[in-house]
Amino acid sequence: MSEPTENQRKLRVVVADDQAAVREPLAAVLALSEDIDVVAAAADGTEVLTAVAAGPVDVVLMDLRMPVMDGIETTRRLAEQYPQVAVVVLTTFADDESILGALGAGARGYLTKNAGRQDITRAIRAAAAGQSVLDREVQDRLLATARTTAAKTPVSGAALPEDLTPREREVLTLIGRGLPNRGIAEKLFISEATVKTHINNLFAKAGIPDRAAAVRRAIEAGLA
Repeated sequence: MSEPTENQRKLRVVVADDQAAVREPLAAVLALSEDIDVVAAAADGTEVLTAVAAGPVDVVLMDLRMPVMDGIETTRRLAEQYPQVAVVVLTTFADDESILGALGAGARGYLTKNAGRQDITRAIRAAAAGQSVLDREVQDRLLATARTTAAKTPVSGAALPEDLTPREREVLTLIGRGLPNRGIAEKLFISEATVKTHINNLFAKAGIPDRAAAVRRAIEAGLA
């Protein structure tokens, strides 16, 4: 990767984890990326808020289980006070409560700690660009939960807007099947940037707030 230009400045990242043995090596590894600047390392949610207030910060890489203030509450406060800051969760927990709690609080990405450096840096870049990134295990959990909920709940308002294009319906179908943006691009033989445009358009037309809601909507509409 070439050195970032003035118009391609480094992404300013806060790493949050209560374990120094995790936090410090993770910060050091991320700092090796030429487009990422780790501006702070935090041991709990209050330290995250302090670092963001001192800012500027683009992305917080957030652990969930932390003392004083946990990751979900911290994410909620960031969404309220600093909506321009994206949160990517990095945790050992992939249970429904943790996933739905974090995404509901405003997290833009969710990775488990078996993610590699490339996965993490890709998620940070995507989150900073306004995209959502969920690892495969998390996607599978969301799909299972959405299908269970849809099976138990009478479908209400599942009809999609009439002005959705055929391509936007295809994209929604593939989101419902758990494909990330890259997988959708490969499936439809289009670029990831085009996929993002379709997602933004269909989210706006259908009133879909995030990827988790898109999965549920696709299932309710019978697309997935």
